[in-house]
Amino acid sequence: MKIMITGCRGQLGTELQKQLMEGGCALGPIPERLKNAPVVAVDVSELDITDREATIAFVRRHQPDTVINCAAMTNVDGCEAARDMAFKVNALGPRNLAMACDKINARLVHISTDYVFSGKPTGGIPLDECAIPKPVSAYGETKLLGEEYVQQFCRRHIIVRTAWLYGAAGKNFVKTMVNLARTHDEITVVNDQLGNPTNAVDLAYHLLKLAVSHDYGTYHCTGNGICSWYDFATEIIRLSGEQCVVKPISTAEYSAAHPASANRPAWSALDNRMLRCTVGDEMRDWKTAIQDYFANWDGK
Repeated sequence: MKIMITGCRGQLGTELQKQLMEGGCALGPIPERLKNAPVVAVDVSELDITDREATIAFVRRHQPDTVINCAAMTNVDGCEAARDMAFKVNALGPRNLAMACDKINARLVHISTDYVFSGKPTGGIPLDECAIPKPVSAYGETKLLGEEYVQQFCRRHIIVRTAWLYGAAGKNFVKTMVNLARTHDEITVVNDQLGNPTNAVDLAYHLLKLAVSHDYGTYHCTGNGICSWYDFATEIIRLSGEQCVVKPISTAEYSAAHPASANRPAWSALDNRMLRCTVGDEMRDWKTAIQDYFANWDGK
């Protein structure tokens, strides 16, 4: 079985390649069908997925059985400033991959986000796959359109929404907090936005389970347990051993200090219902997962 990974140099693409090369991770072995599987790993320098004809030609030439699309424009504030680019990468790119996959009857596993939701409170109830999306930012809007294009243009599709992702490679909230703690005695983090921190190890492991399944549709796949960004930052600093005080602030206070920042959902806790009911939810509790991250992180 041949796997193609787009966005291969990001934190998720890097972790997928690692697990495919090593045959597993802390959660267990990868599916038997993927052991020693050929992998076509590409990033924008090898394939620009916003180019429809180039994408179709590339996929047709390599003939993957499954494509895992990790390519995206994830800078939320940047998407507000560069809406056309966000549209091309987050909406047209997935459309092009979907068209390419459908032409060769390949499976497309597409990564999406909790930002497709409005963030309005739900009485403490996590959002499952039945919840109706209503994004409040350019990032969320373009990611939702990408989902819709994947559904329209590829019969064998699996859409996976995740949230608050961190991994060994690339930039993420964990590394940002640790780096700030190394140079500041005090940092402020919003405490009224709640969601699910997700370790890239856990997400990649489940994506590979889905990559060999026939359980098509839309999934939520996040770490289990709910916290605020402030809670998450506090645990990060505690585990890092840095001597830095984390102080909570409201979204209103943050927005006043950063007027150009995009709207973010206040409540984006997801429920992995589809995962539980199909291939199984082995996502770790967010505190367990972040502890494991620090146990294996080189600090860079």
